[in-house]
Amino acid sequence: MNLLPPLPRGVRPTLRVRLTFVYGALFFLAGLTLLAVTYLLFNQQLNQTFEDRFKPEPGRTKQLFLMKDGVTVYGDAAVEWMRQQELELRSAAITSLLAQGAIALVVVGGGAVALGWVVAGRVLAPLNLVTDTARRIAAAPMAERGLSERIALDGPADEVKDLADTFDTMVERLDHSFDGQRRFVANASHELRTPLTLNRALVELAMHRRTASADVKELGESLLEINTRHERLISGLLLLARSEQEIADRSPVDLADVVTHVAAQIAGDASDAKVTVYEVTAPAPTTGDALLLERLVHNLVENGIRYNVDDGSGWVRVVSRTVSGGKVEVEVSNTGPAVPPYDIPLLFKPFHRQASDRTVTGTSAGLGLSIVRSVAMAHGGDVRARPREGGGLIVAVALPRARDY
Repeated sequence: MNLLPPLPRGVRPTLRVRLTFVYGALFFLAGLTLLAVTYLLFNQQLNQTFEDRFKPEPGRTKQLFLMKDGVTVYGDAAVEWMRQQELELRSAAITSLLAQGAIALVVVGGGAVALGWVVAGRVLAPLNLVTDTARRIAAAPMAERGLSERIALDGPADEVKDLADTFDTMVERLDHSFDGQRRFVANASHELRTPLTLNRALVELAMHRRTASADVKELGESLLEINTRHERLISGLLLLARSEQEIADRSPVDLADVVTHVAAQIAGDASDAKVTVYEVTAPAPTTGDALLLERLVHNLVENGIRYNVDDGSGWVRVVSRTVSGGKVEVEVSNTGPAVPPYDIPLLFKPFHRQASDRTVTGTSAGLGLSIVRSVAMAHGGDVRARPREGGGLIVAVALPRARDY
C-alpha cells in the first residue's frame, strides 16, 4: 500500500520525505481517531447527565419549577425549557470541542511532521554517510580509486552499522585485489625482461658469426623483430602498471614544451611513414610526472602516424592550449581510415588494435591509448576521442591547469 500521493514525472521522493510523510499521516490518523472517540464519549456523557436530571428516583415524584422573567414555570413547560437550554449548551460544547480539537490537531500535527523530518534525518544520517563514501569512491580518478576510504561508523550494533561494516570489508578486499593485480603485472613484466634480453643477445651473436649463412641472418632478423615487439609489450605493461598509481611527486610541466620535444623525437618515424607533423603550441601549464606526460603525448602522435594514409598526403596535427574550466589540453588529430563511432571506446582497452594492425607480428602492442588514458586519469584528467570528418581520429586530453599560472 502506497501512502504517498502521485508525483510529477521525473520527481523521485527521497526516503526521508517518505518516512516523514508516513509518520505525519499516522499521527493525523491517530489524532482523528482520538478526536472521534472523545466526541462520542463526551456526547454520551452529556445525554446521560441530562436524562438523570429528569428521571425521578424510585418511589418518589420529581416536580420541576423555575423562575423565568419573574414568572414561575411548573411542570412540562419547565421541563421543555430546561431541555431547550441543555440542547443549546450541548451544541455549543460539541462545536467548541470539535473546532478547538481540530485546531489543536493541526498545530500539534504540524509540529509532529517537523519533528518527524528531524528524526528521519538523524536516523538516515548513517545511510547518507555510506552513500557519500560510495560516491567519493566512484568519482575518484582511476589511479586514486578512493578505495583507501572507510566509513568507520560509530554507534550501536544495529542493521545500519552492519551495513557500513560490510561495505568497509568489501572496499578493503577490492583495494587489496587491485594492489595485488598491479604488483603481479609489474613483477611479471619485470621478470620477463631478463629472458628477452638474453634472447636478443643470443640471436645477435648467431647472426654476427662469420659462418652464419644468409638463411640464419634472415631468420635472426625475424626473431629480433618479434623480440623487439615483445620488449615493447613488456615496457608497455610496466608503464601501464606505473601510470595506474597515484602521482604523489608532482612538478611543473608545460605541455607546449612536451609537444615540441616529442615532435622533434618522432620526426624520423614521421618522415619514414611519409606523414607530416604540424605543431600548434600555446602555453599549457600543468603539474605531474614529466616522463609520463611525455609518454602520453608520444603515444598519441605515434598512433596518429601509424594509423594514417600511405600515399604521402597524410598529416598529424598536435595542439597544446589552455581551455576554460581551469584545464589545459593536448589535441592530436590525423588523416587516416574512417573510424566507426561505436569502435572508439574499444580503442582505449588494453591489447585492442585497429583492423590494419591485428597481426601477431604487428608493430603495435595494443597498449598505446590504454596508457594515455591511465596517465591522464593519474593526473586528474580525462580523454575524449571522436572520428574526424573525412577519416582519421581526433583525441583530446584535458588536464588540470597549474594554479601558479
